[in-house]
Amino acid sequence: MPPGSSYRIRLDGGSGAGEPDPAAARSFRRRRRNRHGRGLRGELLPAHLAGSRTRAERFDDWVMESAQRLERLWGEDIQSYQFVVQEIPDGLEDLVRRGGNVPLAASAPGNGPKPPVITIYRRPVESTARGLVPVNELIHDVVVEQLASLMGLDPELIDPTYGRFRPL
Repeated sequence: MPPGSSYRIRLDGGSGAGEPDPAAARSFRRRRRNRHGRGLRGELLPAHLAGSRTRAERFDDWVMESAQRLERLWGEDIQSYQFVVQEIPDGLEDLVRRGGNVPLAASAPGNGPKPPVITIYRRPVESTARGLVPVNELIHDVVVEQLASLMGLDPELIDPTYGRFRPL
């Protein structure tokens, strides 16, 4: 450029003819790459790999697997039960302050149209397992214990494999 001449910079991303550039109209999240040609190219872990699921999702799956295991043993009798996963028990702070044991699960018998409910507490179960017992087997044992208390039977009668992973 010769000295003394000027030039203009368009900040709106237009082509100079008054119409906006279509690429500039897209938001940053909708663009595939960032301004350097790099950026997110795809998922870090595909959905079919185990690492793509959160701990809470895996825990939910293990509770469902336990219920399905019991359904294979007991048939349609188990289908009337509702299984719920909760992070921690209600009133946990007061219970710990008083020195009580932290429950791993709770159960409530059904009355009328409400089905019996078995609630599994995720955080206490995970902290109890801590490498001593596989988490999925501890979940199954806890579900069997709660089901046995609701049915009025021994846990070994509910599932013969009950307690096989517990430390001696």
